[in-house]
Amino acid sequence: MQFNNSSVVITGAGSGIGAATARAAAAKGAKVCVSDLDAAKAQAVAAEIGGMAVQCDVRDESAVQSLIEQAGMAQGPVDIFVSNAGLGRGDPSHAASQPDEDWMLNWQVHVMAHVYASRALLPQMMARGSGHLVNVASAAGLLNQIGDAAYSATKHAAVSFAESLAITHGPDGIGVSVVCPQYVATPLLGLDDTDAAKRETLLTADDVAAAIVDGVETNRFLILSHPQVGQYTLQRAQDHDRWVQGMQMLRAKATEVFGSAAATNLYKLV
Repeated sequence: MQFNNSSVVITGAGSGIGAATARAAAAKGAKVCVSDLDAAKAQAVAAEIGGMAVQCDVRDESAVQSLIEQAGMAQGPVDIFVSNAGLGRGDPSHAASQPDEDWMLNWQVHVMAHVYASRALLPQMMARGSGHLVNVASAAGLLNQIGDAAYSATKHAAVSFAESLAITHGPDGIGVSVVCPQYVATPLLGLDDTDAAKRETLLTADDVAAAIVDGVETNRFLILSHPQVGQYTLQRAQDHDRWVQGMQMLRAKATEVFGSAAATNLYKLV
């Protein structure tokens, strides 16, 4: 599906990958609805690109439905929906140490938000025989994010749900993409473009946005802004035990060098 003249909605678009994707979509000629939990950030990005802004808490199904309805009334039925909102809390200590509320928050934002958007959009997209759903997951959904079990588990679920969408609704004329970036210089990691310039494997949000736009326009299911993630995934499938041992070694090295295996340190070792 082409972005030109398409009605596009992007969640979590007040900053980071979402904001960069909003800019990239607008540059392609799309009508863009910028949505974020932070209304002021959404409005700032929308003003910059000549789009519309809608505040939305993606944990609330009625709010997601309202977002889609408002976008549809203002810029036409939604052609491309980029479900991008995300978060990362990290494990306080052991792998099961995050409290229930953090596990549920990860589940709501990383999985149910995709479900809510799909539940609202699929009937109309099926009736039209067109549309594209983009679920932003993570390389952690194919591999693992050391030090954040809730993030990793829910990103795996996000990838699986995207597969179900593609398997079931590809024949209905609906495109589905799942985006699995590795480390990106965004506010989620407390990094910016100057940090990305210092390390080849750390991409900018603009890099990922370009991959998303290209992936949608070429109807690609798996969008890997970091091509090396594909090789890591193959290695994991070929010898899972060896892959786990390698991840244990990476965690140990990060702890030795930086004092912790937090994502803000791990990107320096890959």
